[in-house]
Amino acid sequence: MAVNLRIPDASEILPVAGVEIGVAEAGIRKAGRRDLTVFRIAPGSSVAGVFTRNRFRAAPVQVCEEHLAGGQPIGALVINTGNANAGTGQPGLDGARATCKALAGLMSLEPGQVLPFSTGVILEPLPVDRLVAALPRALENLSPRGWMDAAHGIMTTDTQPKIASTRFELGGRTVTVTGISKGAGMIRPNMATMLGFLATDAGIAQPLLARLAHEIADLSFNRITVDGDTSTNDSFVMIATGRSGLQVDSETDPHYGPLRDALARAALELAQKIVRDAEGATKFITIRVEQARDTQEALKVAYSVAHSPLVKTAFYASDPNLGRILAAVGYAGIDDLDTATVRLWLGDVLVARDGGRDPDYQEEDGQRIMQQAEIEVRIALGRGQAADTVYTCDFSHEYVSINADYRS
Repeated sequence: MAVNLRIPDASEILPVAGVEIGVAEAGIRKAGRRDLTVFRIAPGSSVAGVFTRNRFRAAPVQVCEEHLAGGQPIGALVINTGNANAGTGQPGLDGARATCKALAGLMSLEPGQVLPFSTGVILEPLPVDRLVAALPRALENLSPRGWMDAAHGIMTTDTQPKIASTRFELGGRTVTVTGISKGAGMIRPNMATMLGFLATDAGIAQPLLARLAHEIADLSFNRITVDGDTSTNDSFVMIATGRSGLQVDSETDPHYGPLRDALARAALELAQKIVRDAEGATKFITIRVEQARDTQEALKVAYSVAHSPLVKTAFYASDPNLGRILAAVGYAGIDDLDTATVRLWLGDVLVARDGGRDPDYQEEDGQRIMQQAEIEVRIALGRGQAADTVYTCDFSHEYVSINADYRS
């Protein structure tokens, strides 16, 4: 059950000039589902990516990194669901490279111009023959309006497609930003079990786009957590086609800031939709930590609270057992934390201050907030001026059921 996740109407999903998408059924894991997606990217586009920090990086992640480092212009993406091609050793690498070679041959590209992505079950061999056999069908379906099909095609345990799209005026040009993401479980920063693809028809110089992709990932996909698990396949890719006529080559360009902000908003929307559709989620929770000494300290506390199973199950039960939040703040790893300076709010309700429960706090006030579908936890540490925010959800019985039954 997704928490207040809005799916845009078809009229709101704007094509990005220079990007075409085709989806097909390859039978990777289950018959009768769209599980293969191909992006065709126009010549002259810039492409950059950010990938998982898990040491068991999936074969497609390794090949993506190789191809991006190779310096050839990227002309295509190929994405399969149902099989992660992770924990598959050399055969997995061979399969990812064979996929790139096959698609490159069909599109008059070099294999190094193709980026492969996989998501699904880990430790199982990729059925390359079925994947390759379906590539022509995906190419036949290429369309500038294929974004919604792709949003469905990259889903695994997601219950809803995740898509964001916007259009605005900048520098006398009309600029479009559209993106999709997938993810519902095994979600933790650096990154999450997620795929994200964000495209704009603005032009962004390749070195600048590479830096921008990391910055935007830190503002969005690296600010969400569902269950504290970092996946083997996480990938976030940004595409800038330049077809709008707007070109940004440096951070000093007056158009850089507004363009960066628009891209960051779209990425954050996609990231939050992953949390809203988290496996079994019934609550969307914002954890804001303020008055920290630095950003790292704020995030350390925020993630300590967000990752606590006791906190998350209390939210599911709508039980204002808020001492669990204080405990998570206390074990976050700030050795010199003065608990007398810490204040805790649940929504608009001050719960704790001066090292203990606020004298005016009433249980029914906490109960009122806990019953809401969207909840903000705000923690002031009283140590400085830094602040940051993390987005998470509750833990329900359904989370256990989904993950117990995932391979069946």
